[in-house]
Amino acid sequence: MYSFESRIRYSELAENGCLSLYGLVNYMQDCACFESEELQMGIGALEQMKKTWVLNFWQIVIDRYPKMGEKMTITTRACGYEKLFGYRNFMLTDEKGEYIAKAYSIWTLIDQVKGRPVMVQEEDVAPYGIAEPLPMEPVSRKISIPEGGERQEPYPVQECDLDTNHHVNNGQYIRMASAYIPRDMMVRELRVEYKKQALLGDVIEPVVYQIPEGYLVALNDTRGKAYAVVQFMR
Repeated sequence: MYSFESRIRYSELAENGCLSLYGLVNYMQDCACFESEELQMGIGALEQMKKTWVLNFWQIVIDRYPKMGEKMTITTRACGYEKLFGYRNFMLTDEKGEYIAKAYSIWTLIDQVKGRPVMVQEEDVAPYGIAEPLPMEPVSRKISIPEGGERQEPYPVQECDLDTNHHVNNGQYIRMASAYIPRDMMVRELRVEYKKQALLGDVIEPVVYQIPEGYLVALNDTRGKAYAVVQFMR
C-alpha cells in the first residue's frame, strides 16, 4: 500500500468551488505513478523493459467532492494480477479518515515495441505485492452502448492531450466527455472503458446518450469505433 498527502488547490477546482472530477482522477493516477517511481518501477524502468501499463477500466465511487484548501490522503494498493491484467484500488480520505472516493481499476501491460498486450511476469508485479481488494460492487469492465445517441462536433487530438506514452492520457478522455453532461450534474459514480489509443492528429467524434442513471459518452474515431466509453452516474 502506498499513500501521499495533499491539499486541494485552486487550480484543481470546478466552478462550484470543489475538486473537479478530472482533478480527482488525476490524484489517483498520480498516486499510482508515485508508488511506481519509489519502487524503481516508474517511467525510466519501464522504458528499459520496453513495457508500459495502460488503463483498461475505471470504476470510481464518489462520496463527496472536497473544497478548496481541504487536506486529504490518497492511497493505492495492487489487489491482484491475472494473465494480461493488473488490478488496483484507490482511496481518497479526509483528515478524519472518512472516504471521499474509492476506485477499482484494471490495467493492461503493453509491449512498447510491438504495441500489443503481453503476459504479466513476476518481475512486473513482485515489488507491489498484493492486498485484499476493497469491497465494491462487482461490475463488468465492458460498458454497453445503447442505440441512438446525439452526435457532437468532432475535434482533433492536441499535444496537450498526450502523456509520456504519446497517446491521449486516460484522464483527458474523462475531461473531454465531461463537456457533454449538464454542468450542475453531481457525478456519484464514474465508469470508463478504454478500448484503443488515440494519437496526435486523430479525430474524436463524441456521441452522447442519456441513460436512466445519467449520461454515457462514447468518444469515437471517424469510423464510429470507440477510443473510450465514459459513463456518468448520479
